[in-house]
Amino acid sequence: MADASAAPHTPPAPRAPEPAPTARRGLRMRTKRLLWVWSFLALPVLFYSVIRFYPTIEAFWLSLTNWDLLSDPEYIGLENYRRLFADPLFWQVFGNTFKYLLIGTPVSLVLAFTIAYFLDRIRFGHTFLRALYFLPFITTASAMAWVWRWFYQPAPTGIINNALGQLGISPIPFLKSTELALPSITFTAIWAGLGFQIIIFMAGLRAIPSTYYEAARIDGLNERQILRKITLPLLKPTTVFLVVFSSIGFLRIFDQVFNMSSIDPGGPLNSTKPLVLMIYQTAFSSYEMGYAAAQTTVLFSILLVISLVQLWLMRDR
Repeated sequence: MADASAAPHTPPAPRAPEPAPTARRGLRMRTKRLLWVWSFLALPVLFYSVIRFYPTIEAFWLSLTNWDLLSDPEYIGLENYRRLFADPLFWQVFGNTFKYLLIGTPVSLVLAFTIAYFLDRIRFGHTFLRALYFLPFITTASAMAWVWRWFYQPAPTGIINNALGQLGISPIPFLKSTELALPSITFTAIWAGLGFQIIIFMAGLRAIPSTYYEAARIDGLNERQILRKITLPLLKPTTVFLVVFSSIGFLRIFDQVFNMSSIDPGGPLNSTKPLVLMIYQTAFSSYEMGYAAAQTTVLFSILLVISLVQLWLMRDR
């Protein structure tokens, strides 16, 4: 007789089906592809982290210290920010920085699009004209600023005032006037970056399929309607890029102001001094590195907020 106390026989659990050879091979290929991708990206990511992220984090830390390069940084908390926001010069410089932005960005974009729109229709000498407009962008900023400083000088040295004198017009104190110095420098910055914006706008115009224009003309639309309903809407990605790029450029303006301001960089009564120049003078003239780091942090915050707001306002709906 069989032993009743013996445990009943339990059948073995069914084994999970093994993955098909094709699935295993696909998984291995995906893993190898990811390894190759990250192998190529590892060095650039490391380089960018060391060059960009580490200095940014270090600047945040230095903004909370008192450091003059000769002694060790002394932690003082938010004292640099309290001093900065209580400084009347900072608010004047803050206003100057936004004047460069509010004047330079819309004027440069309108001029660049207008020139690109008509230049795109020119067939004879198109390449030469495009290179001519692009030439200022690749010119050294310091050399270009000194040339324009020479143009703005009083007569008989300055070409512009000399020409005005020949016409019987009183000389204009371009760089010595608290009202005219900032617009004069802004015009120089617009002229310097115009070629790049023209090239980008022309690339956007060339990317629009010609069939859209042909269909619009068949439907009876005139050139103004085509511009408003087809060209401008399809150029929106290009415009968004240039708006953000130009805004960052004008908020960080430095070369033109430093080289064109007469006597003391910053213009008469600091009427042309931007935030970047204030940071430079605080760090390398006064050697207040902690205070300069606080100014840098404020500039970084301004750039970040303005870029995000512009991207949000101009996003696709």
